[in-house]
Amino acid sequence: MKRTRIDSESKSSSLGWVREAPKILVIQQKMIGDVLVSSLICENLKRNYPNSEVHYLINRFTIPVVENNPYIDEIIVFEDLYRSNKIEFFKFLKDIKKSNYDVVIDAYGKLESNLITSSSGAKTKISWEKSYTKFIYSTTVKPSNISNDGYGSAIENRINLIKGFRDLKILSYQPKIYLTENELIIAEKKINELDIDKRLPLVMISALGSHVNKTYPISYMAEVLDFIVLKTSAILFLNYIPSQKKEIEKLYNLCQEKTKKHIQLNFYSENLREFLAILKSCKAIIGNEGGSINMGKALNIPTFSIFSPQIKKEGWNSFEDENLEHSSTHIDDYRPEKAKNDPLNELYKEFKPRLFLQQLKLFLFKNINLNRKEF
Repeated sequence: MKRTRIDSESKSSSLGWVREAPKILVIQQKMIGDVLVSSLICENLKRNYPNSEVHYLINRFTIPVVENNPYIDEIIVFEDLYRSNKIEFFKFLKDIKKSNYDVVIDAYGKLESNLITSSSGAKTKISWEKSYTKFIYSTTVKPSNISNDGYGSAIENRINLIKGFRDLKILSYQPKIYLTENELIIAEKKINELDIDKRLPLVMISALGSHVNKTYPISYMAEVLDFIVLKTSAILFLNYIPSQKKEIEKLYNLCQEKTKKHIQLNFYSENLREFLAILKSCKAIIGNEGGSINMGKALNIPTFSIFSPQIKKEGWNSFEDENLEHSSTHIDDYRPEKAKNDPLNELYKEFKPRLFLQQLKLFLFKNINLNRKEF
């Protein structure tokens, strides 16, 4: 049997030996943004080694963002049950062992994925460099908070996990979401049923973050929405889940009357795939940095991200350049001395819209059909 050697520049001398058509498991539990970014590992491996079998281990709620991805042969679901039921987790580990993987790439690097990797029996095991990982993995890679190539360290670190494969070419740095024609038709129909002026641009608003510490103060967000409507007359869709309805109503009530007329307050997506198809119909997505912003980038939708002070902008501000298709703002950009010393709630108070409205104005001018007389 012909074998292909794969080498690494990391601390391990090589990644070992694999079959010509290796069976590969990529692990990325966690949130939607992480799952999207790590799907690049699957894509680059599959495009370099088309005869390989690439499996992707993720949490169930993140499946929609990698559904129909042509570079993933099988999705392995890590159920929530495995965290609370040791017997079920043990059964899962036995199934992983029976799968006979040649290579495991653990982009998660936590206890659960450590155990999954150890149980796999794979000869080539790759993950992040930590004090204990040399006992589990054949190759480790030191993550960095610095973006060297302009793609953001979150992407670049994942790519570094596979750079050691001999003759591997990095063919994509851009995560992608694959929608069907039928999904797009259904979304278009749902939008067309709305009682709105169809000539106006549609803008998705990432109104709330995944946690209070990742949510721009709603009084400030209301000012941002007022500004968007003033400059563009856009129809605004607010991205939220039913349990967040009270917070969304607070945000709505803080907006000016003109802005309220442009907000589709009760416009819901039935599921995440429908949300993605609706997002694809929008001119841009603006608001709290997080999963929805990353989904926008994966759909080639212009994005304007408001970063939480606790998140390093250099990790997730991918694809930003002078073209302004993607833009972001962080308290560090304006108050770096405070960002180092002040508590989070004080930092958010300092992060007033007036600091970045000019930047947002340039983004709107570039990406949305505008009321140009307002500029």
